[in-house]
Amino acid sequence: MNWNKRLLDTPIIGDITKKIVSAKASREAHNISDHFTQFLQPCVAVSQTLKEEAFKIRHNVYCEELAFEEVRDNGQETDEFDHQSMFSLIKHKPSGTFTSCVRLVTSSGPDELLPIEKYCMGSITNEELSPKRFNRNEIAEISRLAVKSDFRRRKADNYKGSGTGVISEITYSETELRCFPFIAIGLYMAAATMSMNTGIRHVYVMMEPRLARSMKFIGINFQQLGPPVDYHGLRAPYYINPEIFMKNLSPGFKSLFSIIEEDICSQLNQLDLA
Repeated sequence: MNWNKRLLDTPIIGDITKKIVSAKASREAHNISDHFTQFLQPCVAVSQTLKEEAFKIRHNVYCEELAFEEVRDNGQETDEFDHQSMFSLIKHKPSGTFTSCVRLVTSSGPDELLPIEKYCMGSITNEELSPKRFNRNEIAEISRLAVKSDFRRRKADNYKGSGTGVISEITYSETELRCFPFIAIGLYMAAATMSMNTGIRHVYVMMEPRLARSMKFIGINFQQLGPPVDYHGLRAPYYINPEIFMKNLSPGFKSLFSIIEEDICSQLNQLDLA
């Protein structure tokens, strides 16, 4: 066990260390939010063309890189849940390249299960927060989050499933580099905005426990609903709702969220008017 891990696991000292790390991340987020819109733009997939961009990114990460799914002839990874989903991407403005994507799987009735219900329902041991306890039109699942390998630092990409990382240092400016580790966070914020502005009250996600722990440093406190299971790597079921999300988000990241929320909401409004 390294010294950082020992410090975090030590009573009192661990709590202080976590607060210091969280405060540092919050200060950095204040700085990053100032530059975020200069280099990055969250996009709601309001057209089939944008949806296909998301499918291509998923194919790059889930099929070609991680081999979680079979390679498709058309270079797009799709599944049975896409027809009941909303999609968001993050674009690198200077190059026009889409860096990453995420989807929010919704349900209009009992015939439209969430992925977690179909494949991992047995892993949910907290019955009070089980999706079966809530109205179908108020539940959703964040899934298929993927960040292209070009936008991750390869030396940190040494474990299977590292589809959320940081950016390559060679191609981009120093200011851009300071923004890009926030791509995955930006995707979760985009998904949160899509859910909160479409009446979703209960959100689920299957994620690696270490990612959930990392999210706590910035105040996104996913509640674990059961033990980890083998599902594209070791993952556990988690739950969050709008109240939990907004209550615990650190000040610096609230600033970043406000920027992303404004952008996503304007696009959702355009979708409603179309």
